[in-house]
Order: sequence, then structure tokens, then C-alpha cells
Amino acid sequence: MMLNKHIAAVIPARGKSKEILRKNIKLFCGKPLVAWSIEQAKESEHISSVWVSSDDPEILEVAKQYGANPIVRPGNIAGDNSPSDHTFIHALKHIGINVKPIDMMVGIQATSQLRETVDFDKAIDIFVKEKYDSLFSSTKAKDHFVWKRNANGEMDSVNYDWKNRPMRQIIKEKFIENGSFYLFTPDILMKNNNRLCGKVGTYVMDEYKQQQIDSHEDFKICELLMEGFGLVN
Repeated sequence: MMLNKHIAAVIPARGKSKEILRKNIKLFCGKPLVAWSIEQAKESEHISSVWVSSDDPEILEVAKQYGANPIVRPGNIAGDNSPSDHTFIHALKHIGINVKPIDMMVGIQATSQLRETVDFDKAIDIFVKEKYDSLFSSTKAKDHFVWKRNANGEMDSVNYDWKNRPMRQIIKEKFIENGSFYLFTPDILMKNNNRLCGKVGTYVMDEYKQQQIDSHEDFKICELLMEGFGLVN
């Protein structure tokens, strides 16, 4: 662990889910879904404490069974449209009052199991070395030409000028914010009500790790990927 630094991992895990009932504690590769994120964080060389924020007593009980500290999330920040940043702010205050102030927070998405502990540790090393204020996990975007429909129902190009079609080889590198996890300082979060601000960096993950679970189909695909890439322990 980094000397005298309190690096806290916070995993938001609501009780309600739209498509998959009780998603965060549904068995995934033999364990409750949220357990994978907890164990990945607990094995980190840098993360000091692991927390699960939820409005659901059963999820919090499962979290405790796998070694995480529970945070009871108020109902007013646990709705479908509640931003995760509000959860992180609540957790930041809770941990600071009940344990000790946080130097860095790792915000982890419970539905992105396709990651390894080393991803957290490498990202934290980059964060410290480059003196970032915030960082997001990403995967490299392939050089697809993207289109959208305009107000007239006609197609417009989004990321290139179709009249002057560029060679794929000269398209600038782009990154997809994959949502797996974020790093940020408490000051950035509190001053901006946003996990990303100031000097922003990224940690690039393998392409297959961008998969996340939002549907029953995703659940099956991610289980196959976990097993296929040897991430099941």
C-alpha cells in the first residue's frame, strides 16, 4: 500500500435493477455479482479499504460476507436517475467521519467484472506518477466511421467528413470511457460534484474488458469471457 495514503474503493450497488432482478447479488460464475468487484479491490496492493454503498440490506449483508464495509445509501440518491457522483460524495463524507479522511477514491462499477486487480494497481501508479486529479478506465476505440440521423431523417457523419474521406491509418487515436472504474481526489469530487475534472488521465484496458452487464444476454456473454480469459478463480 502507498505509505500513509488512504485509498478507498467504493462500489455503488442499488437494490433495484430494471432488466435483471436482484442483479448485484445474482450468481455470476459461482459468486454474487458484486463479490467479484469486492475481491478484486481487496487484493490490490494500493487500496486501503473497500466499501459497498447500497439501499438494500441483503446486498450489504453479502458485501460484508465478502469482506467489504457497508454504507447505507439514502433513498434520495438511490433512484434510477441518481448520478453515481452523489453516491461517491455520500461515501466520502461517511468514510471521513467514521474512519479517516480519504486521499484518493476508486469508484468501481459493480457490473463490470471483466477486470483484474492489476488494473487497479497500474491505474493508481499512473495517477500518482502523472499527478492527475482524476482518471477513467478506457479501451481504445476502433476507427469506425460513425453516422447519425438528423432531424430530417437523413444520415450525417459524426466523426469524419464523408466528402473528404480520410485514410484509416491517419485517424487520431480515440478512447472509449468503459465505466469499469474511476480514480479521483476528494477535492475534485467535492468542488465540482463530478468525478472527472482538473487534469484528467486514462488507464487503457484490454478490449474485451469493456463488456458490462445490463441485460440477460450480457450476463451470459460476460460469463463466457470470464471463463475464456481465465479470470474465474
